[in-house]
Amino acid sequence: MTGNALIGGLAAGLAGVAAMTVGEKLEQMVSGRPNSFVPAHTLERLLGLPVQPDSERRALNWTMHWGQGILLGAARGVMAEKGFRGPIGSFLFLNLRLLNDQTLENVTGVGAPPWTWPVDEQALDIVHKAVYAYVTGAVADLLVPGPPGVPRPVVPWAERSVSRFPVR
Repeated sequence: MTGNALIGGLAAGLAGVAAMTVGEKLEQMVSGRPNSFVPAHTLERLLGLPVQPDSERRALNWTMHWGQGILLGAARGVMAEKGFRGPIGSFLFLNLRLLNDQTLENVTGVGAPPWTWPVDEQALDIVHKAVYAYVTGAVADLLVPGPPGVPRPVVPWAERSVSRFPVR
């Protein structure tokens, strides 16, 4: 693991959380869904802070929302460096992001298991986290060099053969 992977990953995480936030705000304008203060409640519990009304949690909310997205980007930078790149790398990272959120929210007692949520909330959470994961992945793959030959170069379908790309 190199410093380049961590720094590139942090930058990628920043880009990913920015894209996710823009998407969330646009979706909220259309759906009328209110802001979620689950990030603030989670950080409040993790740090052992006194309970405050949501109206006084905005800074704590943004700290957890942006901080978690940026820091988790470092993991995607390491993934890119080790060869977990492209859409498959981003799909794996999406699952890491969902697992991270749900672990923190449920261990602190703030959240509920996602399968108990209304289906529309489940879908929105997955869509927004997918935006985060794929933007973070695209930026990490751009900024962080991977192993030589990973992924393999694109070859026209007609030129592909089993002998050229053996199954390992």
